[in-house]
Amino acid sequence: MDATPAPSPARSKTTSSARSPRRHPEALRRLLKVELAERSYTLSIGSGLLADTATYAELRGKTLRVVSDANVAARYLDPLLDALGLTREHAFILPAGELQKTWANAEAVLDWLLGQRLARDSILIALGGGVIGDLTGFVASIYQRGIAFVQIPTTLLAQVDSSVGGKTGVNHARGKNLIGAFHQPIAVFADTDTLNTLPPRELSAGLAEVIKCAMLGDAGLFARLERDVDALLALDAGVLGEAIERCCALKARIVALDERESLAGGPRTLLNLGHTFGHAVETWTKYETWLHGEAVGLGLAMAADMSMRLGWLKVEDAERCIRLIERAKLPIAPPTGMTPDDFRTLMARDKKVAAGRLRLVLMRALGEAATTADFDVTALDATLDHFCNTPPHASPLTPHAA
Repeated sequence: MDATPAPSPARSKTTSSARSPRRHPEALRRLLKVELAERSYTLSIGSGLLADTATYAELRGKTLRVVSDANVAARYLDPLLDALGLTREHAFILPAGELQKTWANAEAVLDWLLGQRLARDSILIALGGGVIGDLTGFVASIYQRGIAFVQIPTTLLAQVDSSVGGKTGVNHARGKNLIGAFHQPIAVFADTDTLNTLPPRELSAGLAEVIKCAMLGDAGLFARLERDVDALLALDAGVLGEAIERCCALKARIVALDERESLAGGPRTLLNLGHTFGHAVETWTKYETWLHGEAVGLGLAMAADMSMRLGWLKVEDAERCIRLIERAKLPIAPPTGMTPDDFRTLMARDKKVAAGRLRLVLMRALGEAATTADFDVTALDATLDHFCNTPPHASPLTPHAA
């Protein structure tokens, strides 16, 4: 198993009492509440949260363990451990990447926790992107029938999407997120400073989820993105902070209405706009060459195109969606060699299939989405044919080719 507890750092293993607590100057911080009765929790969004001891006041006196990946840990693990009063022995580091979101790695984390005899009143902390958040949350949901966990998302995609709402899980060779559970965090701390170290490709992947929120439920945000997408790509702190807050506020409202996506075609299903197409791409590429956000970006373009073919979305609005996705440096074509039949086969395995019928999230208008199984299949066929076979949609943008 290549997943291992964090190696001891070269520095001396001092205790928390020997360290000087680090405090961050006051900065603009946004607080949002996910209203779920006894499972309600607060999202904190702002600069300098990760290394600030005051951030974790509610965790004082608790037994804490941290799960992260090698890339994130290299930058942010030590500042977090200092703020929490922990050492490297209290952290478990996985390799980075979507390929690590497996049952085998979940089991490795469980073995580590069991080896330490971690009690049920302990708290797991997920430090990283969506892979780490999903996997850590899943482990927390099943360890001793469920323990608390905290999300510290370090990617834009995780800050606007996967850290909020309690969806946890791991992937399976037959499809994405087919093994999992709903398990809400007790808090989310999104430090926008961590976005300054994101590679451009990861930043674009996160923008896919921002664009998704605008397309499905916030036409005003969509217009702002059209104006500000270049500023977002340039990591303008003010523009980023507002976009993250608006996306999280939208998702918090939807999750409060339909926490476990238990309503057929209910509000939470709308958050899957673009995902049925995108998950097919991820499964076809075996999670090796496309980032999740890249696949979602393509899925959003395909959903807009199909909505237009059904007569639901104006042609000019579909074109605006695809143009914004492309401006965000996301792919607008499938991997080379992926066929319409590949899409149909893999989409048939989607979790939203009910009674043998594929349900898709599509757009009634810009900023208004709907879930339906009652669609003209010829529109789906035309969209698949267009994106798979028609130039100029014959190959993805160069950095994303499979």
